[in-house]
Amino acid sequence: MIEVRGLAKSFGDVQALSGVDFAVGEGEIFGFLGPNGAGKTTTISIIAGLLGADSGTVRVNGMDIAKDGTRVRQILGVVPQDIALYEELTARENLHFWGGLYGLAGKKLRGETDRVLEIVGLSDRADDPVREYSGGMKRRLNLSAGLIHGPKVILLDEPTLGIDPQARLNILDIIRNGVSGGMTAVYTTHYLEEAEKLCSRIAIIDHGKILAQGTLAELVMLAGEGSVVTVTGAFSSAQVSPLLKGITVEHFGDGSLRMMIPGRSELSGALGRLFSAGIPIEDVSIREPSLEGVFMKLTGRELRD
Repeated sequence: MIEVRGLAKSFGDVQALSGVDFAVGEGEIFGFLGPNGAGKTTTISIIAGLLGADSGTVRVNGMDIAKDGTRVRQILGVVPQDIALYEELTARENLHFWGGLYGLAGKKLRGETDRVLEIVGLSDRADDPVREYSGGMKRRLNLSAGLIHGPKVILLDEPTLGIDPQARLNILDIIRNGVSGGMTAVYTTHYLEEAEKLCSRIAIIDHGKILAQGTLAELVMLAGEGSVVTVTGAFSSAQVSPLLKGITVEHFGDGSLRMMIPGRSELSGALGRLFSAGIPIEDVSIREPSLEGVFMKLTGRELRD
């Protein structure tokens, strides 16, 4: 549904994007994960036709955004990071405005407005001024403006920014349900848990380059991320050292051991050898592979840095 090849963009001396390549299948939620300034919004803006690329191509549903921009925008919904609403207007009036820009009118516009207000749970507040809405309600209405024309593809640029956890979950549910109905989505975020829960595939982007992409399992394998196992007890390093051949040991000392173990069979084998040898173990804790670990392995920093 979306194919991006060799995308590059500079702002003066700043290289915002450098050779970005990815493809998104129909009905997929594709996540862009990266810190502020990584290139997420620039990529979204180019796909939406709001910004021109220096080089590279973007095709949406077989159409080139540079040549068929008007036709592409007819099937695209865009939910920007900034709230794109008029505070003095009601929710219904805002949606009539945005729907009108997409060419909707009359009965069709009224029907689509009622439909998206129901989807985002704002039917009972449809005629209240937006200035009276909470942050979470504004984010839901902002999302509905991108859905008003029933797009095939929706571009979501950090749509949960600055709202409470419950409001974030509501928005994630709306997006998940929308995609199950046939939409394709590109979702940018710097929240690790959102990418893990929502996206079928994820691209990790930093400094304008995609460092890796794939399912969570593929990213974990690609980064060599494994379970981190911490063992404590009344043992010496000399006792356990012969039992750990082939295991990556991150920390080793008397009474304390931390290992990186790639798979379940290796984990069972390592712990089995320790228990069989009668090593006096008091506690074992296991931290499963995570997207956070993959991100840190690929970028050398935490996502919030």
